[in-house]
Amino acid sequence: MNVRAIRAIVVKDLSVLRHSKAVLIPLIVVPLVMLLILPALAALAPSLMNLPGASDLHALLEGMPDVMQARLAGLDDDQRIVVLMLTYLFAPMYLILPLMVASVIAADTFAGERERRTLEALIYTPTTDAELLLGKLLAGFLPALAVAWGGFVVYAVVANLAAWPTMGRVFFPTGMWFVLALWVAPAVAAVGLGATVIVSSKVSTFQEAYQIGGVVVLPIVLLVVGQAAGVVVLSTVFVAALGAVFWAIAAVLLTYGARTFRRGELMARA
Repeated sequence: MNVRAIRAIVVKDLSVLRHSKAVLIPLIVVPLVMLLILPALAALAPSLMNLPGASDLHALLEGMPDVMQARLAGLDDDQRIVVLMLTYLFAPMYLILPLMVASVIAADTFAGERERRTLEALIYTPTTDAELLLGKLLAGFLPALAVAWGGFVVYAVVANLAAWPTMGRVFFPTGMWFVLALWVAPAVAAVGLGATVIVSSKVSTFQEAYQIGGVVVLPIVLLVVGQAAGVVVLSTVFVAALGAVFWAIAAVLLTYGARTFRRGELMARA
């Protein structure tokens, strides 16, 4: 492996991203909403508990399964709603960040380059297909990790500060969230990369690659719905097992993508 060539590909792809509004806008807006606005609003939820129309919040608390009720035992209603939302309900939504970042960047570095007709230069690059693919994968994976882990720290700070009037202590992160951030988030990013690489070889534009590759967000949406409905209860063991499943899926997708990746075929669709 030519490490210098791989590094050059990563640097080049990341430098191009700075000039693409289609890439930068979701990379800025989505983390802003997920990491700042949502946890801040969740911290205000207790102030809404006694307002007319707040029956949905009470119903949410009362409808939680016994396992969740046991975890929230010893907390008053205000604290229960804060912990429920910030620790459990928002956990699957956090996974959208690494998935989105990896998918957007991968779609741009593959289909986007072809659409801009800057892919031709890669034919003359003195690298193997494996080195080229690895460089482009790292260009998506490394920023996804940075956003996931940096976002984890930001979310923890915002959650504790915003909820301090209610909780009166540092309650976040939990052990489950450490597993989520360090084990599951990289796996989700890898799944997004694998899916987008496969899709990008079959479509012609950035938007097509991103939209079709975005189908992989559905399992995360199901987790959000499942928790809200009380069907799924996240725990450290469950999250660790979930990460193993995502890593297995990522291995299949990336292996298939690597076996079918040919720069000549990418050019054929340009």
